[in-house]
Amino acid sequence: MAMDIAHRDHLLAAAHGLLAVATLAACVLAEVAVFALRRDAGLYLVPVSAMLLLYRFRRRAAATRVGLVDFSCLKPPRRLRIPVAGLLEHFKLIGCFDDGSVEFMTKVIEASGMGNETYFPPSLHYIPPAATHAEAIREAHMLFFPTLDDLFAKAGVPPSAVGAVVVNCSGFCATPSLSAIIANHYRMPSDVKAYNLSGMGCAAGVIGVDVARNILRTHAISYAVVVSAEIVTVGWYSGKDQSKLLLNCYFRTGCSAALVTNKRGGAPSSPVKYRLVSLTRTNQTANDRSYRSGYRDEDDEGITGFTLGQGVGRMVSELLRAHLLTLSLSILPWREKLRYVAALLISAHRRHHDKLSSSSGGAIPMPDFRTAADHFCLPSSGRPMIWRLGQGLGLGEREMEAALMTFHRFGNQSAASLWYQLAYLEAKGRVRRGDTVWQLGIGSGLKANSLVWERVGADEHGAVERNGRSTLGPWMECIHKYPVTEA
Repeated sequence: MAMDIAHRDHLLAAAHGLLAVATLAACVLAEVAVFALRRDAGLYLVPVSAMLLLYRFRRRAAATRVGLVDFSCLKPPRRLRIPVAGLLEHFKLIGCFDDGSVEFMTKVIEASGMGNETYFPPSLHYIPPAATHAEAIREAHMLFFPTLDDLFAKAGVPPSAVGAVVVNCSGFCATPSLSAIIANHYRMPSDVKAYNLSGMGCAAGVIGVDVARNILRTHAISYAVVVSAEIVTVGWYSGKDQSKLLLNCYFRTGCSAALVTNKRGGAPSSPVKYRLVSLTRTNQTANDRSYRSGYRDEDDEGITGFTLGQGVGRMVSELLRAHLLTLSLSILPWREKLRYVAALLISAHRRHHDKLSSSSGGAIPMPDFRTAADHFCLPSSGRPMIWRLGQGLGLGEREMEAALMTFHRFGNQSAASLWYQLAYLEAKGRVRRGDTVWQLGIGSGLKANSLVWERVGADEHGAVERNGRSTLGPWMECIHKYPVTEA
């Protein structure tokens, strides 16, 4: 079957090439005919114009024909579970943290809304933790291969049919690359396009989809895989700098893999579930304060860790204002755009009046993003940050539920968290055909990136088997317990 699909894709690519050559030949013949018949000189432009219009049409069609066939999220083995009480005891036993550091991490974790079912990699269950390169490679294998096996089985697409592999992992950069590890394991073809992204933070998943989209536009391939994971082994910080201890509190093991295609509707055996509606990327890297809001460096004792800079909340707010302005232009319906413009004009008039009367002005109005998206996947940065971000976007508790419950069940898995949230919404049976899903990621730099998907596949109510795999994914054994009130 793998050879049949690869052969079919090769024949399709060859057919497209022959069509392009035939079109060019027809235009040349038409040009020669116009010259031979000595017609009006203006007719010389007709074949050339037709060729350019056809080329533009094909490029636009290819650009807009990006769909999500399916995705998978890893549920780590239960032996790697780390309950909150066990984690706090672990902090005390490993001997690298003083009492002040343990007390700080205890307060952060207890206020974060994290549950007792999150996972650490095997290396961090040791006393002391084995944060070595070898353990990081083992963690990568543990994350990538079960997730991709599940994806290929659900989608009905063999690894040999994949033309590009894009892996994003912020904190770990191996040699050979992580994408090469995947290509080697699955014996992918020699012309597979392998890309490895690092240092992009929690917004890297959107960047990975953007890279895959551009590859599908410019190469004669049909499928690309985007893998998002964070190798927690090398992200562990064993020092005493509180600004670096937050990653120990929030980040947990997880991995996602998404299969995207440029085929209209997908193949008969692997229909498209979602259509990409919008992809928006915004960064403020040129701003020094934004650039230094999150970075990896060494503390006074020479121990490496990730630091959250001062004023990061204010910089994220400024970033989101710029990002939402760009995003709203492409996804908000016209009636909401008109309402928002009217609200801005009224607000500006009131602020001008209040300034003259020396009274304080009201809050700046925000567009209602619930008119543009039916479901929301937000950065999983703990309950306080999720609530703050959700309320700033004008969302209610139901719209924030996927982010809150994902953090409670799995913790923060960096860019992969957005896909765990989509899996939650699907497991709840909330995403119906015609619904739109907004995935928002915020990463170091700072950068804010958004994906908006439209559900075009058939509705799936409850647990459904797809090619022998459950569509409930990582929520298969626990979705009935959620939402929980304490999260």
